[in-house]
Amino acid sequence: MSEKFYCFFIAAVFVKFHSTKPLNRLYIIILFDFLQNSYLKKIGVTMFKNFLVFSFLIFVLACTQKPTADPNYVKEINEWDAKRVNRLKADDGWLNLAGRFWLKQGESTFGSAKDNDLKVESESFPKHAGAFLFVDSTVTFKANEDVKVLLDGNPIKEIKLIDDQKKDMTVLQIGSVKFNLIIRDTLYGIRFRDLNSELVKNFKGIERFPIDESWKINAQFKAYNPPKEIEVPNVLGQISKEQSPGAIVFEREGKSYRIDAVGEGDGDLFLIIADETSGDETYGGGRFMYVKTPDSTGTIILDFNKAYNPPCVFTKYATCPLPPLQNYLKLRIEAGEKDYGH
Repeated sequence: MSEKFYCFFIAAVFVKFHSTKPLNRLYIIILFDFLQNSYLKKIGVTMFKNFLVFSFLIFVLACTQKPTADPNYVKEINEWDAKRVNRLKADDGWLNLAGRFWLKQGESTFGSAKDNDLKVESESFPKHAGAFLFVDSTVTFKANEDVKVLLDGNPIKEIKLIDDQKKDMTVLQIGSVKFNLIIRDTLYGIRFRDLNSELVKNFKGIERFPIDESWKINAQFKAYNPPKEIEVPNVLGQISKEQSPGAIVFEREGKSYRIDAVGEGDGDLFLIIADETSGDETYGGGRFMYVKTPDSTGTIILDFNKAYNPPCVFTKYATCPLPPLQNYLKLRIEAGEKDYGH
């Protein structure tokens, strides 16, 4: 007798004792009478009922238990997660952000003292470090005389800042704090990082769903020709127009789902998704994924065990994109990272 048959057999006998539906009782009565004649007189009704209940529970667990993931795959995901944690804790990671301030036209002073226009949350930072001069689309930094400011290890007193949208971005440092100019649409701001951040020191990693290889899916890439312009909102309430080279289509439990991808320019595709775990087990603002470009058949490996949190989960000083409306998926993706701190 196969294990699956025995599972349903025990369940059926269980129905005999606990169901009042005539049809269920009719299906079981013959089996039960056989058991009654063979065993019931020997062990008693109560003991036999208890045995059936216990057997039913044991075999339900056996029948519903998920298969164990391949050890090599588990190793792959754990190594991916370790690299992810190291990137978060790096000097240019997301855990050490200590401030983000939007500039107004004119001069803005900054430092750790309350009377500055931009107050940096760091006890080791100078009380009055200098000022930023914002004129039209140009931002110039000026240091106070008694403050040591470094650019690539060399002291400076004044410099025109290059923003984070360019490869040669200007990054200045005062003590353990680094800062640079950021541009988000029409907004110009200064972002600060504290390399001695307590969050970095105390960070223990991110809770994840159990690794489930069934969430590693062979999907199909459906190209848009020409690329489609999609609207991507962010946490600041802005909406940017992004080029989508195509959609990734996959199936789960007999249903089809579609995700509009964003091209990154380096061959990878960037996905911003939300699902029915968003705002519950996972971050309400969705999760991110990267996937490789499709092979010659249009197949893409879509591994939801590598779905990860946006930086806004860790800090209020990030400016994260949110999922486009069409990327809200009506299924529970119980794979990848859970919401940090919940």
